[in-house]
Amino acid sequence: MLKFQNTLTGRLDEFQPLAPPRVSMYCCGPTVHDFAHIGNYRTFVFEDILNRYLRYRGYDVHYVMNITDIDDKTIQKSQAAGMSLADYTEKYTQAFLEDLATLRIRKPEVVCKATEHIPEMVALVESLAARGYTYESDGSVYYKIASFPDYGKLSKKDFAGIQSGARVDADEYEKENARDFVLWKGRKEGEPGWDTSFGPGRPGWHLECSAMSMKYLGESFDLHCGGTDLVFPHHENEIAQSEGATGRPFVKYWLHSEYLIVNGEKMSKSKGNFYTLRDLTARGFQPPAIRYLLLSVHYRKQLNFTEEGLRYAQASVERIREFADTLQRKVLPDGEEPEVADRCTGFLRGFEAGLDDDLNTAAALAALFDFIRDINRRLAEGKLRARERDRVLAALRQADQVLDVLPEADAGTGADEAVLELVRQREAARKEKRWKDADVLRDRLKEMGIVIKDTPEGTVWRRES
Repeated sequence: MLKFQNTLTGRLDEFQPLAPPRVSMYCCGPTVHDFAHIGNYRTFVFEDILNRYLRYRGYDVHYVMNITDIDDKTIQKSQAAGMSLADYTEKYTQAFLEDLATLRIRKPEVVCKATEHIPEMVALVESLAARGYTYESDGSVYYKIASFPDYGKLSKKDFAGIQSGARVDADEYEKENARDFVLWKGRKEGEPGWDTSFGPGRPGWHLECSAMSMKYLGESFDLHCGGTDLVFPHHENEIAQSEGATGRPFVKYWLHSEYLIVNGEKMSKSKGNFYTLRDLTARGFQPPAIRYLLLSVHYRKQLNFTEEGLRYAQASVERIREFADTLQRKVLPDGEEPEVADRCTGFLRGFEAGLDDDLNTAAALAALFDFIRDINRRLAEGKLRARERDRVLAALRQADQVLDVLPEADAGTGADEAVLELVRQREAARKEKRWKDADVLRDRLKEMGIVIKDTPEGTVWRRES
């Protein structure tokens, strides 16, 4: 039974999508004012694991992510760089998409830019105005939070005592500074803007996600994800906007990932511990190791990001890959070991049980390494047969549909079969003490770029690097 810790209810809720097998899922994407940092990618990797596991479980996932390409930060930084907002944000949008590919994060079916959805945002403001949730002041439109009785239900804070008419214009602010928030910002000199029935201006940050998520997923949908820093004000304001406009529940399950810290401290440029993905790869850290480290800790626990942790993650990835490679290359005897089939089934049950429990990746990885230890022991004891090898590899690849840390599948499967056949012939020649035939086959394999290693447990081969 799949369960998630739902920020809205405060409980571990059984996952029951609104219209199974369809699952509608929206995740807050980056604000493209700079390269995304490694803390951002902790959240994006968590969301990727969620997306992959839902598909693994047979759900038809409709996954939408926004790109915030207009807000206070993007405007300020594009002006400082002397670039148009469109050119400036496109640079970092493309960098983000490249980073997703580097970390093997599957691109959502819909990646939507805020600036391409202004009509939907204007329509949402008009709908809220018609229902009495807004007022205008100094050319801007504000949301009256006192008009929405459920305001605070996500962040679990009582805002009843807030002074009526007190306003906040910034996109980001703390709970202590909660005020009526801006939906539409009146146009300022030098800023981009659009003409509307309530005057020229641009959208507030919170408005963007409400408008785009409902456009692609409907007025009510299953899953909304983001970092814990977005619970307030961003996600609280999304609920107020969307439910105020439609009168319907907005999202059924809210999932939030915890902060990433670096060497036990909050990440900041002033402390010199602020890293982008590009910073890390430039220093020689491999993307699979970075991905592994980001997914290795349960998403609702703080992740302490250290170089030691990265080295451990690299060793863990190499261990998984070496295990798969050894299995693929090792020549095994024919026959069956029925216990191995049961062990494969048991491994996948344990792997799935971990992920069913609020996407507990740490428990899933523990099941994986227990499986690897057991199969390695069987290999050393000569208790693995060729048919079971295929079952073990199939189970490993099934788990990797979620983790995605193994190398891409070798396109040369046919070539590998030819190599295996020659290796088998050579091993048979050695057993029959036909040493010349064995040497001829070794030389032939060498010409094909294959290195042979004879071990007490049998012959292992690999391609020359």
